[in-house]
Amino acid sequence: MSFPLLTATAVLPAIGAIATAAVPAARRTAAKWLALTVSLATLALAVTVLVRFDPDGGRYQLTESHAWIKDFGVRYELGVDGIAVALIALTALLIPFIILAGWHDADPLETGSRRWRPTQGFFALILGVEAMVIISFEATDVFLFYIFFEAMLIPMYFLIGGFGDRAHEHGEEAASTQRSYAAVKFLLYNLVGGLIMLAAVIGLYVVAGNFSLQEIAQARANGSLHMATSTERWLFLGFFFAFAVKAPLWPLHTWLPNAMQESTAPVAVLITAVVDKVGTFAMLRFCLQLFPEASKWATPVILVLALISIVYGALLAVGQRDIKRLVAYASISHFGFIIMGIFAMTSQGQSGATLYMVNHGISTAAWMLLAGFLISRRGSRLIADYGGVQKVAPVLAGTFLIGTLATLSLPGLAPFVSEFLVLVGTFTRYPAIGVIGTFGIVLAALYALVLYQRTMTGPVKPEVSAMPDLRARELVVVAPLIVLLIFLGVYPKPVTDIVNPAVKSTLSDVHKKDPKPEVEAVAK
Repeated sequence: MSFPLLTATAVLPAIGAIATAAVPAARRTAAKWLALTVSLATLALAVTVLVRFDPDGGRYQLTESHAWIKDFGVRYELGVDGIAVALIALTALLIPFIILAGWHDADPLETGSRRWRPTQGFFALILGVEAMVIISFEATDVFLFYIFFEAMLIPMYFLIGGFGDRAHEHGEEAASTQRSYAAVKFLLYNLVGGLIMLAAVIGLYVVAGNFSLQEIAQARANGSLHMATSTERWLFLGFFFAFAVKAPLWPLHTWLPNAMQESTAPVAVLITAVVDKVGTFAMLRFCLQLFPEASKWATPVILVLALISIVYGALLAVGQRDIKRLVAYASISHFGFIIMGIFAMTSQGQSGATLYMVNHGISTAAWMLLAGFLISRRGSRLIADYGGVQKVAPVLAGTFLIGTLATLSLPGLAPFVSEFLVLVGTFTRYPAIGVIGTFGIVLAALYALVLYQRTMTGPVKPEVSAMPDLRARELVVVAPLIVLLIFLGVYPKPVTDIVNPAVKSTLSDVHKKDPKPEVEAVAK
């Protein structure tokens, strides 16, 4: 029997989470190092998956299949295509940086505090989320995917509600109330989406007789499984609703700004750069593959919702006073681009959307973690409390500038390539949507540069005059992300080579081809 590489990649952080949680409270430093070691080992396994995956070797590779609940046709089935491999690598890459960035975020609070923060629990929950996200990317059994799609809500709830940001202008009691509100809102929104999806999962089983993604998709393709039009549309809506909440897509987005505002910066990165990607990934893997006709039926409405997300998120980002809420609304705008690329139903759009998932994860991680380092120094999330930081902490300001420029998709940085592909892919089929979508780029330049100008330039405020620059640990976190932003901005081919065959297969599922150019090339 060959080594179950996909299982090992998901199980290792799960075992690490249990081991980290079991570390005695007095050995906090040992818990941190154990979590970091496990995350690096998981990264090594993810790199092995990446190396062993052959982009031209078939759609699903490194597959594993075992009987699980025979009476209900549930199997333990895993397999990865190029899109899943890219997102597994992104997840495994970001978790060590998240752990390092949050090295002191769960340290005990001052004597007499009403809150008890178990350090080992913080890092165990992060590893637990990593395990569930990775197996969600690997699962090709719909029921197996659903279990972990929902299960990851539990550790995220505790990370938001139990280990929130300490920087709050109204004191600890108000902060505790706001954290609880954000955590409950996150949980309720996603639970409602998950319950609707559960009904759709049961309906899919009634129609298909099993939960295997590959078997159902193949049966639909060869005509041996027929769904009534109304049935397919209802099932599609059940799946899509849950994924749109997770993504998040307007108007189901309102949990995200609260969750990111009240979380520590590393947990905010975990939410938007890792967990939310499961929603957009699932749109590609499950919505388009299982319900191709319903996906085409719903495309016009989804594109309008994505366009609203782009413009609405960017407009609200412009008016924010809180740094974390600004990043949250910027992410809503970016997820609008990703969903627009997916449902443009073109190879450029879907390739750009997948690349956008990777690039957004890296750029948001860099930007949000640097914002977190800034906030931890000043003790405030309010933009108005900063000014002149670049004169006292030039390295922090310089790296923050690169993260800011990546967020507005400056040419030469990674998000530009993906955003350009999404817009080109959308324009070729839906010109009006593509043109209006470009307005989001203008707004991104406004909110990103205004944030930098108000926090980093101008006279040095007395409260930041003694602000220290980036420390060695923080540089270890930020430097690789900056390097990746520049590298993938100049040379995105390593990622596109992996994802493009999977994108072609997805377009084939929905029986779509790229529109022909209106002007034919003239032969010389």
